[in-house]
Amino acid sequence: MSPTATTPAQDTALAGEPVGLHTRFMLRVAGLPADTVLALRAPEAADWAVRTAAEEDRLVELGARLSDPLSEAVGGTEDAALRRRLLALRRQVFNNRLPADPDAARALAADLGGTTGTDLADWLDARVRWERLRHEGDTVLAAGLARTRAALRELARDDRLRRGLLLASPTLEERLDAFAADPTPVPGKRARKMERSLLSYLYRTACKTSPFSTLTGVALGGFDTAAANGPAPTRIRDDWTGHPRLNVVALTRLAELVAADPRRRADLPVTLASGWKLDEDRVRYVQRAVTAGDDSAPISFDAAQDRLFFLRRQGALDGMLALLRDQDRTLRHGDLARWLATTTGAGDEEAERYLTALRALGMLQLPHLDTGVHSGDPLAAFQRSLRALQRPWADTLAARLDGPADALTRYPHADLPARRALLAGLRSDLLALQAELGAAHPTLPQTLVYEDVSAGTTTAGLTEWTTLAAGPLRSIGRILPAFDVALPQRLTLKGFFLARFGRGGRCADVLRLVHDFHEDIFRQYVQFTATKDDFLPDGSHAPEENWLGMPEISAVDRARAALTARVRADWSVLPSGAHEFVLDDATVDEVADALAGAAPAFQPQSHFLQLARRDGDPLVVLNNSFGGLCFPFTRFTHCFDGEDGTDLTTALREDLRELLPPGAVFAEITAGAATTNLNLHGRLTDYEIVCPGEHSTAPEEARIHLDDLHAVHDVDTDRLVLRSARLDREVVPLYLGYLVPMVLPEIPRTLLLFSPTARSVLDVWRGVPAGPEDQGVTARPRVRHHHLVLQRRSWTAADGSLPLRAPGTGDGDWYLGWQRWRTRHGLPARVFATVHQQTADGEDSGLFGGSKPQYVDFDSPLSLMALEGLLAGTRARTVFEEMLPGEEELHVTSPRGRHVAELAVEMLPGPASAPAADRPEADRADARTPVGGLLEPPLPETSLPEARLPEEDGTQ
Repeated sequence: MSPTATTPAQDTALAGEPVGLHTRFMLRVAGLPADTVLALRAPEAADWAVRTAAEEDRLVELGARLSDPLSEAVGGTEDAALRRRLLALRRQVFNNRLPADPDAARALAADLGGTTGTDLADWLDARVRWERLRHEGDTVLAAGLARTRAALRELARDDRLRRGLLLASPTLEERLDAFAADPTPVPGKRARKMERSLLSYLYRTACKTSPFSTLTGVALGGFDTAAANGPAPTRIRDDWTGHPRLNVVALTRLAELVAADPRRRADLPVTLASGWKLDEDRVRYVQRAVTAGDDSAPISFDAAQDRLFFLRRQGALDGMLALLRDQDRTLRHGDLARWLATTTGAGDEEAERYLTALRALGMLQLPHLDTGVHSGDPLAAFQRSLRALQRPWADTLAARLDGPADALTRYPHADLPARRALLAGLRSDLLALQAELGAAHPTLPQTLVYEDVSAGTTTAGLTEWTTLAAGPLRSIGRILPAFDVALPQRLTLKGFFLARFGRGGRCADVLRLVHDFHEDIFRQYVQFTATKDDFLPDGSHAPEENWLGMPEISAVDRARAALTARVRADWSVLPSGAHEFVLDDATVDEVADALAGAAPAFQPQSHFLQLARRDGDPLVVLNNSFGGLCFPFTRFTHCFDGEDGTDLTTALREDLRELLPPGAVFAEITAGAATTNLNLHGRLTDYEIVCPGEHSTAPEEARIHLDDLHAVHDVDTDRLVLRSARLDREVVPLYLGYLVPMVLPEIPRTLLLFSPTARSVLDVWRGVPAGPEDQGVTARPRVRHHHLVLQRRSWTAADGSLPLRAPGTGDGDWYLGWQRWRTRHGLPARVFATVHQQTADGEDSGLFGGSKPQYVDFDSPLSLMALEGLLAGTRARTVFEEMLPGEEELHVTSPRGRHVAELAVEMLPGPASAPAADRPEADRADARTPVGGLLEPPLPETSLPEARLPEEDGTQ
């Protein structure tokens, strides 16, 4: 396959090479079945609210009908007493107040007679019924809250929920037994706060798919090429398997304490910063500085930064460089200190100070105890490194870690009390160990253990997924690069290179290229773009900064503007109240044409999808898209290496070999030692790029050092590429970790501008005027492209527009207010709410602009109370999105029931071949085993029915 040629044809990404749905997927499945939350609903309260609201609406209608007739009756009577009675009754009807003497009012209605008298009698009856209903409200709500609170206390005992909470929120988990045993019908303030926290985690476990321990498990899936006719459920087993690992930050803290002790430090192997060079009278190297994360935060990692650094060459430094460069065996820190003291005549203390200064400058390193990203078991790897030192103290320390290692081994098979004891013992042992190593104030990260949980292997029907998803994903994939945050940066690097070296130019010093790029333009570019407004006054995309006049960046701007213009035009003629907006093929074609050659030729993509299985109109919802390779799988390789006969790491490595562009190799960028468990994964590439300042555990022949690389502009394909002199091949960098690239050190982050790594966020509504506002609320319809949903239906509520409880309001009136608000604005009963806190001037505050989406169930008073707790004391706008798929549209089942689930799939360029379903039986892979390969839709794209707009009355 060739990554260099593009074609505008909708069904190809590379000339003659179709983009296909990979046979393997990763299923993320909610830990509890969706119907778990049914027990938290109060249908009697919802029914009461419906009946009460209907009676209130009838009162309003009758009152409006009576206004003029009663006015005429007042003006038509000469009896002053009757006029006063009619005036009083008219005011009572207008203000919806029940007369003090209903019987007298009924007599007056009878005296009026005719239609007016009948309507007045009906109003009086409706007003009495409404008053009775209102008084029932607090009683109905009290009973509903008591029952759902009891159900919540019972659910607090669920073992799968508790196992996840033990790691996610140990403080909450510790108090749940007491909470579950407390039968108080109206909890106090502290208990209500715990109630809201528990409810949030319970909804997360039953209604969302974010892998963390047993809150959400993962299953390795394969598309079944031999599925029976018709949709079939995707089944998962119930005996989930935990794979816990110690937080690598805890190991880093131990390594730091070892290195801080002179006696132990003397036994550690010492190396120079990799990639150093002699530069006339200076030594050039990359200084990498690590900033420790906040151990008190729930999620934290150590951040690394690097920069090009120079040291003046002196006698002692020159001699040390020669010693370490020519040494054919590992040199320990103590040996180096003694050599330095002997050769310079300095004392031991002065020699130690000199080496300490070189370590602080990053020129001298002690990498022996670093955790590599390919450590399947970081704690075991740390112990092996200690024992390899062959020193008594190191053997003792390694042996002391046998206890924590044993705790982690026993953890997956332990029940909840045993797990709690194992975690407590693990924390105690590690804190004691830190104290023994000399820590004045021992500290450990709040999340001490990370656990990924495997739900085994599974299958999904090939025909259903290719018919619904493959074609639309292939189509939308052509325009996603226009919304990739990294593409303008990639093009800016290309422009800088062309300005410096010209078309067809070559740069042999990649480190110097990276340094000059950052110094001359990129650092200022990033600072400027971070502070500028990304929006034009009309809300559309502001043009990208194009300091070097790159035509491809202009093409990105044109593509974004084309999408905005087309959507604006179609939005302006969409019937009011329509539930769906169709992004048609003509729009996608126009945007893709505008993007033209700016899109990378080689653009593998990962998509996170949910299937809404509904009669007549099944949908696939696109949640997220990423560019790159193997992203759905890398974090979970340790769960599926050797389990159920699978070897995911080997399978992924073989897949990558098959995807290699001609004349190229894939090489991983690890960004150095692992600073977070999210970056741990199996070794998937045959080569690894070793950046200056890093140390690799790959075999020497697999290492590609930065000084072996040169950057070249390929005139034939107009691409900026990296090439290895040793291999005489193009090198395509891959980043396989889960940290966002923007937090990586400078050199690996820049090298990723040569890679297919991408993060595209397609916001169809950007720059499109909002619909009419109704009491502070605006709505957007669902956006779909064929069967693919790009954005769910949404409602945005301005600050102050929600019916939050006012002081003195009873439960019944409060709940009725929420139900009337929901009905007025057309929200479904189940939604997800994202709260965007705002500053005093109404702008969104915070780095990411909002909290994570929270499940909201309008049939559950507890859920609404939790939402109000989230909004308490804040100035915020709240965005509600429909729950799609809904509870009745789920396709994943287990012995427990139906689960909310998300498929992470890959759309990959591959050799043109017959669809897997059309190959001879002998060529098919075993449908029960997740394997590699590409799948083409068994039906042509034209067979997908065009999505239709709903009728004007809003029905679907």
